[in-house]
Amino acid sequence: MKATVHVFLKPGVLDVQGKAVESALHGLGWPDVKDVRVGRVLTFDLPGDDRAAAEAQVKAMCDKLLANTVIESYRVEIA
Repeated sequence: MKATVHVFLKPGVLDVQGKAVESALHGLGWPDVKDVRVGRVLTFDLPGDDRAAAEAQVKAMCDKLLANTVIESYRVEIA
């Protein structure tokens, strides 16, 4: 199974990278772009065919290592 994890800052947490990208986009001629948020995507393979078990494993991975749940949220996709 293929797991994809999208990690992003929670609303209200200052996204310094997002602000830098937004500023650069404005400078390159896209002044209407706003509220840019930068996140990360992790993909990896998991053994087995049990979708629910895989999702539970990936959520545990996120809570323990892949996301700082104090300031970040995540979304898990299992394919």
